Amino acid sequence: MSLEKVLIVEDNEVIRRALEIQLQRRRFDVIGVSTLAVAQDYLGKDNWDLVFVDVRLPDGEGTDILRILQNRSVKPLVVMMTGHASIESAVACMRDGAFDYLIKPFSSDQIDITLKKAQEFTQLIKVNRYLSQGDPSEATGCELLGRSPAMHALRDLIRKVARTQATVLVQGESGTGKELVSRAIYRESSRANGPFIKVNCAAIPENLIESEFFGHEKGAFTGALTKREGRFELAHGGTILLDEISEVAPHVQAKLLRVLQERELERVGGNRLIRVDVRVIATTNRNLEESIARKEFRQDLYFRLNVVPISVPPLRERKEDISFLTDQFMQRLARKHGVRVNGISASCQAALMSHDWPGNVRELQNVIERAVILCPDGGELSEGHLGFNPSSVTVAVAPIPVPRSASIGGAVEITPSAPASFSVPFSKPSSASVGQGAVVPLDQLEKHAILHAVDACGGNRTQAARLLGISVRTMRNKLREYGVSPVGSDSGSDDGESSADEVATGSNVTDSNLIP
Repeated sequence: MSLEKVLIVEDNEVIRRALEIQLQRRRFDVIGVSTLAVAQDYLGKDNWDLVFVDVRLPDGEGTDILRILQNRSVKPLVVMMTGHASIESAVACMRDGAFDYLIKPFSSDQIDITLKKAQEFTQLIKVNRYLSQGDPSEATGCELLGRSPAMHALRDLIRKVARTQATVLVQGESGTGKELVSRAIYRESSRANGPFIKVNCAAIPENLIESEFFGHEKGAFTGALTKREGRFELAHGGTILLDEISEVAPHVQAKLLRVLQERELERVGGNRLIRVDVRVIATTNRNLEESIARKEFRQDLYFRLNVVPISVPPLRERKEDISFLTDQFMQRLARKHGVRVNGISASCQAALMSHDWPGNVRELQNVIERAVILCPDGGELSEGHLGFNPSSVTVAVAPIPVPRSASIGGAVEITPSAPASFSVPFSKPSSASVGQGAVVPLDQLEKHAILHAVDACGGNRTQAARLLGISVRTMRNKLREYGVSPVGSDSGSDDGESSADEVATGSNVTDSNLIP
């Protein structure tokens, strides 16, 4: 429910009391007053969602409230009430900012209609505010591209699942387009006219994710100056996407399970149950069954999410799509960068087909964009434009303070006035294992870079995470995945550092929905 607190300003006690009773029965928090002065006092003390006010009051004009609220950044909807209606009065009230205009006496049905309109309008405003503050690149019209049997089967499954209200778990490697699958389900569903709210679970600090999910009441914690609706409330009537659900902390998983089971929640610092009507789609690039075995993910939550599982195939399993995707990307990116590209050479096409694509479609898109930029105007893409060179990996990080007494052996070069970078030399695997000249898998490069950074920082995970531009929590999870227990001490606890690092670096970026 978006509307909660309602103020009634009416000097007629019978009308005021009848309106109070009707609203209280509908579970609104209602205060009724009889004068303009008392109303001004209440408006100054608290935030209200809806105000019913009589045009004529004993100590002034009810329309004065409209002028009082004009300069507020957050203002309630105002419904004017009068027993002396005129077209001129109604027009003047609406021009001054009134949401609706009721003529007394009015029926309970009229009040219900007004409440419904106010609820819908408030929800629309809040969703629009949320979307306008997001990354504009997240608004994409890209479709799921591909002509392979695997992609035809995926699109058929999406259409079938979209017709239901079932919870969906979309699984796949990074870069396969899991978010595009989620948006396709939303667009094909009966909820397509409702909001689509994405929550990037990996990018939200652990100490804030509960408030992001469920909202908070005023005063719930330091800095909570006003109440705030969570993402589930914003998604009411639509779909919520829990991107990278495996990154949610265990204590939040328990509360998330309740929302999935009961479709109700409590805000942080609140004690009132709020009903939500949402469809839940979750994505992950991890094997959740393995996470369950490691006690990192709740089994009961997994069963709730895994009603309809959808697996997005990696690009290496549908290589027949590479030529088609390459052509699509080449045309789009040439237009984007104002470059004329005259096709692609046979050797370049062969190199694309032989590559293993650990980064999947996202990697292909980035490779083609690089090639288009490097290609001479009017020329054709060649193998040299692709940049397939596994001899080293360069990691760029934001500038950080240089420790006065720390030396990391010259492996990392830090310049305070410019982004720092370091190159991790990589010994190419033997030809017996991967074939002469083969590209080194991305996970090997990632592991090598992480272990090298930790070693260079003397085992300090916090400093190594900053160098790599990732959070301490991600660093900890990766080291656990590699079975490594680094030596040395970190500055601060993992949890505290994780929150700070995620805010500072914007790390843990997940699937981009710009990937077709």
